[in-house]
Amino acid sequence: MRLLVVEDEEDLAGALRVGLVRAGYAVDLADDATAAYELLRVNAYDLMLLDVNLPDVDGFAVCRAIRSGEVAVADGPDLRVLMLTARGALGDRVRGLDEGADDYLVKPFALAELLARVRALLRRDSGGTGVVLAVGALRLDVARHEARRGTRQLHLTRKEFGVLEYLMTRPGQVVPAEELLEHVWDANADPFTETVRVTVGTLRRKLTGDGDDPPIETVIGRGYRLREVTA
Repeated sequence: MRLLVVEDEEDLAGALRVGLVRAGYAVDLADDATAAYELLRVNAYDLMLLDVNLPDVDGFAVCRAIRSGEVAVADGPDLRVLMLTARGALGDRVRGLDEGADDYLVKPFALAELLARVRALLRRDSGGTGVVLAVGALRLDVARHEARRGTRQLHLTRKEFGVLEYLMTRPGQVVPAEELLEHVWDANADPFTETVRVTVGTLRRKLTGDGDDPPIETVIGRGYRLREVTA
C-alpha cells in the first residue's frame, strides 16, 4: 500500500518513513500543504498521514479541501486520512473528525500504535474485517508480515508482500500493472522499468510450488488477476 506523510518536522518525517517502509509500505513525503496537493493530484494513495500544524495551510483546512472536492485527488475525496498532531484537546480532536479525518492520533505516539491504526484504516478501505486476508488457500497476516499457501510458509520480499496484499484485497479483479506501481512503489520508482513484471514473476514462482496451480494469472494487455486456489 502507498502512503503519503505530510509533516514539516524533518526528523519526525524521516523517522515515520523509515518505520512505515520497514512495515512494508511505500511512502512519499510532503513538508507542507502545497507539496501535498501536488502529490495528491498525480498519485493514488491508500492513506494520508496528515500533520495539523503545517507552515502554509493547517491540516484541518487540508482535510476539508479534500472532502469538499476543492482539491483534486487522484484517488478521489474518500482518501483515508489519519491526522497526527500535538494538539490533543477534546475540541481539536472533535474538529479533526468533523473536518473529515478518519482517525486522530496525538503526538507523541508509539510507532506500534500508529501502525495498528494504519492497518485498521486500510482494512476499512478494502472491506476487510481483520489483519489476516484470505483468498482460497492463501493467507496473509498483515500485522505479522507472514504469508502462507496452505501449510507452506512463503518467504516474500517487501514488494512481493505488497503486491500480494493489494491483489488479495481485489480477488478476481484484473489489476493493471500501472495500478500496482502506483500503490506498492513510491515516487522514486521508474514507471518505464520492468519492475512490476519482474516482481509479479518472482511472486508467482514463490506462490506456485511443485504441481500447484498458479494463483496469479496474467491477462494479456490488461494486467494481473488473483484466482482462488487450493493448497
